[in-house]
Amino acid sequence: MRILAAMSGGVDSAVAAARAVEAGHDVVGVHLALSRAGGTLRTGSRGCCTIEDAMDARRAADRLGIPFYVWDFSERFRDDVIDDFVAEYRAGRTPNPCMRCNEKIKFAALLERAIELGFDAVCTGHYATLVDGPDGLELHRASDAAKDQSYVLGVLNAEQLAHTYFPLGSTPSKAVVRAEAEERGLTVAHKPDSHDICFIPDGDTRGWLAEKVGSEHGDIVDRTGAVVGSHEGAHAFTVGQRRGLQLGVPAADGKPRFVLEVRPVSNTVVVGPKEALATAEIAGKRFSWAGRPQRPGEFTCHVQIRAHAEPVPATATLAEGLLTVVPETPFDGVAPGQTAVLYDGTRVIGQFTIDRTVSALPVEV
Repeated sequence: MRILAAMSGGVDSAVAAARAVEAGHDVVGVHLALSRAGGTLRTGSRGCCTIEDAMDARRAADRLGIPFYVWDFSERFRDDVIDDFVAEYRAGRTPNPCMRCNEKIKFAALLERAIELGFDAVCTGHYATLVDGPDGLELHRASDAAKDQSYVLGVLNAEQLAHTYFPLGSTPSKAVVRAEAEERGLTVAHKPDSHDICFIPDGDTRGWLAEKVGSEHGDIVDRTGAVVGSHEGAHAFTVGQRRGLQLGVPAADGKPRFVLEVRPVSNTVVVGPKEALATAEIAGKRFSWAGRPQRPGEFTCHVQIRAHAEPVPATATLAEGLLTVVPETPFDGVAPGQTAVLYDGTRVIGQFTIDRTVSALPVEV
């Protein structure tokens, strides 16, 4: 096959490209420039897609003896990932930019260009596996549960899965990948993994959002609507947050309170007891299927609401364009804007963006 290897400059994508070459594929490496003003150096494990990363990717491609290019996707990344991130926070939701990047950039914009240029598939260093199932290609969890990335790939559809290649899916551990990189003479063998949001490399999401969204004084209220404090910008708060609330009115029971909801229209933050974070139901209209489409009706599954969260047994119902999920045990601290990925065992069924949540604790007035 003709393979376009997406090379981030990290060890995973470098070893994935190496395995594609070793398997006899015709491989070309490409690094995506996602910022026109990217920093030249990383700060430890923070950030990615810097000039340093592009140089690391080029060195890896040279070592593998494959052609290498840098493609400027900065405008598309700004429109589909960064602007979406800001818009979601303005709307009081908590987005996952990695999901959006996989959906809109790596497996949409990049894949579209790859197919136009005659490539058969895009190769990445994600830890996930593809399986030929009875109804077509299926996306499954990786062998190494600690490194499994099927959650952030849950946005991929059947057509995209047909043109993807994940050489690391069956690898038992990240240590094996690093050892292999060292054996192959790849300089990124011991490069630290990137963490946090790549376009906010210093990790100060609150400060970054304040510059983009601005600050506006508003009220902090309890579940009955009583004002218990104030804030300088609702965008700075996320569901489940405890610190930094600076409440002027203590709770009657003396227990700490947590952010339960962010209401952007009224610029209000709702707080309450930890028990109120328990979520009995989630629902959303923006869903997709990783493989065969799910028929309307009720079905059982496991649901994962964060990249490293434990999957929870649940009952899902698809009806009239709405996907509703009721877990066997309540989720903890779910925010609108998060992504819920549905599983059948190790197979990814699909995903949806959470639009609505229902607390397991009724409001006492």
